Amino acid sequence: MHTAFISHPDCLLHDMGLHHPESPARLKAIEDELASSGLMDKLERHLAPLATLGQLKRVHAPEYIALLDAAGRQALSSGLVNLDPDTAMNRYSLQSAYRAAGAVILATDLVAGEQVENAFCSIRPPGHHAERNRAMGFCLFNNIAAGVAHAIEAHALERVAVVDFDVHHGNGTENIFRDDPRVMMVSTFQHPLYPYSGVKGRSERMVNIPLAAGSDGQLFREAVNRFWLPALEGFQPQMLFISAGFDAHKDDDLASLNLVEADYTWVTQKIREVAQKHAGNRIVSALEGGYDLPALGRSVAAHLKALTDP
Repeated sequence: MHTAFISHPDCLLHDMGLHHPESPARLKAIEDELASSGLMDKLERHLAPLATLGQLKRVHAPEYIALLDAAGRQALSSGLVNLDPDTAMNRYSLQSAYRAAGAVILATDLVAGEQVENAFCSIRPPGHHAERNRAMGFCLFNNIAAGVAHAIEAHALERVAVVDFDVHHGNGTENIFRDDPRVMMVSTFQHPLYPYSGVKGRSERMVNIPLAAGSDGQLFREAVNRFWLPALEGFQPQMLFISAGFDAHKDDDLASLNLVEADYTWVTQKIREVAQKHAGNRIVSALEGGYDLPALGRSVAAHLKALTDP
C-alpha cells in the first residue's frame, strides 16, 4: 500500500501578516523539497475536504466553533482579526482551518479503511495548541484531535496514541484527551518554553517529557527509548497519530533544541515499528511547527522517506 499526501490550495490562503513565521511559504518549501528529491512521485495525492460541524464538535465546544465562524465573517470586512497576540484570521483562514481538520479526517478514513498504509497531511493552520474552547499558538482547530476522535467514533477503535515531537508542548491535545482512557499522548518538548505546560500532572497516558534548551538528538532519542516506547508497548495502540512539528531542528530560530534530519528519520522508524507490532501499520501524520524553510523541507522529506520505505 501507498503513503497518502493530503493538502489543499486553501491552506495557502491563510495569512497572519508579512512577518509572521507561520506563513504560506512553509507548504511551498515542503512541496519544493519533495519534488526535487523525487519523493512526491512515491506519494498518493489527495485534496483535503472540509471538516463537518459534527466532526469538529467531537473535540471543540459548539460555542468555540461559533466564535471562530464569527471571527471569520468579521475578517471578510476588516481584513485581519486577532484571536491572541500570536494567532489571527484573515478572510480565508476559516476555510483553511476547515480544510486542515478535514485533511486529518480523510487521512484517518484512508488509513483505517486500509486504502493506504499511512498518510501525511501538509496543512496549515497547525492544530496541537488549540484547546476545546480556545485558539492559541497559531492554531484554530485541533486537527490531530479531530482525526483521533474520528478514529474512535467512526472506526470503533478502542486505543489510539498521539506522538508529538514538536518543540512546543501540545497543550490542546492534552486538554481534549486528558480524561479519555482510549487515548495516549507521548511527547517531547523544550521546557521552559511556550505554552509553559506539560510538566505538571503527567500521567500514565500523558507521557510528556520536557527537554532543556540545547538538548540534541542523543537526549531526544534517550527520552523516546526510556519513556515513549515502553508506554506505547503497554498501551498497544490500534492506530497512531503524529503531531509532526519540525521546529526542534537546530536551524529553527523559534526554539533552542538541536535535532537534525537523521533524528526525524529515526523517530519515524521507531513509530513505524510500534505501528507494525500493534496497529496494523496504521499511521496518520499531520504538520505542526517548523519555521526555518530549508530545514522544514528537508525534515519533512526525511519523515516521509521513513514512512514510505519498505
